[in-house]
Amino acid sequence: MSHEDNPDFFKGRGAQVNTHNKFLQQKYVLDHIEGLDEPMLENSATQLFEETPKKIVSESNSPDLSHMYSINPYQGCEHGCIYCYARNSHEYYGFSAGLDFERKIIVKRNAPELLEQYFNRKNYRPVTILLSGNTDCYQPIERKLQITRNLLQVFLKYRNPVSIITKNNLILRDVDVIGELARLNLINVNVSITSLNEQIRHKLEPRTVTAGGRLSVIQKLSDIGVPVRVMAAPIIPGLNSNEVPDIIKAAADRGARGAGFTMVRLNGSIAEIFTDWVHKAFPDRAEKILNQIRSVHDGNLNDSQYGRRMSGEGQVAQSIHQLFRMAVTRFMGDREMPDLDHSLFIPKSGRQTSLF
Repeated sequence: MSHEDNPDFFKGRGAQVNTHNKFLQQKYVLDHIEGLDEPMLENSATQLFEETPKKIVSESNSPDLSHMYSINPYQGCEHGCIYCYARNSHEYYGFSAGLDFERKIIVKRNAPELLEQYFNRKNYRPVTILLSGNTDCYQPIERKLQITRNLLQVFLKYRNPVSIITKNNLILRDVDVIGELARLNLINVNVSITSLNEQIRHKLEPRTVTAGGRLSVIQKLSDIGVPVRVMAAPIIPGLNSNEVPDIIKAAADRGARGAGFTMVRLNGSIAEIFTDWVHKAFPDRAEKILNQIRSVHDGNLNDSQYGRRMSGEGQVAQSIHQLFRMAVTRFMGDREMPDLDHSLFIPKSGRQTSLF
């Protein structure tokens, strides 16, 4: 029986369970099902929760992400990507990394104002800031709230470099602002593609744009001069690892100037969520996939070791690395992503009015 025919499968969602939040001492359980007249159902609709943080720019000092500055206008993500490492961060808000991550979205409406305050600090020196380091800044709710669009307008106003990671074609709504940033060499975009196989993509990332839609994003952004990198991410050995050359070729054919990849790692609650999902989505291949993931992480599903956690190690990992390098050399040749311009920043003294 396929996952589509399984009555216990949450259609349109990635995670199939709500894992226990280790930060909570109590949780609801269903111990005596025979005492209920009807099943205990969870609300499957998406809920929004407002947060008003005092700062919006985060800095990572981990050895393999040194000095990465990022903004996350949203926490949680309706895309429902089963492998997403950001799931664990949802537990800090008192939610589960499973279904809650996809259905309980935290929004930060004051992010643009906070970014302007950040730029107006007395000793600020321009750095490239990433949208987003955690969850997709162009997830579905952005269509209505436009927080990301307003952030881009602040970047343009202050002439500060910005880098975007997304898998949603909603980014094309903002080609007017993005085009202006590109003209000033202040932006690059990273488009992630996990699989060109729609059956696999739909199971891995149930609420995301098709691979064809993402390739169209690469084409349209490249056509207006935006430097685009394709991210073959994450690579899941035994599931999509054989697609690396095809993904890079397809992106290169549409103008991508660079490529990157990361290896899947199932840290924290994600191991339980992924294991449950893979047995439902790919029952015939589940154990093979899990064993190959373990093979690139020293026998474990998770890996927190800096330097290897995102690239993996061992024979399977080395063959994937070689496949990636050969594909980039063959299909992208001497293309490269240009450095962004940090010399155009307009400090507070050069500003006349605030956007807000």
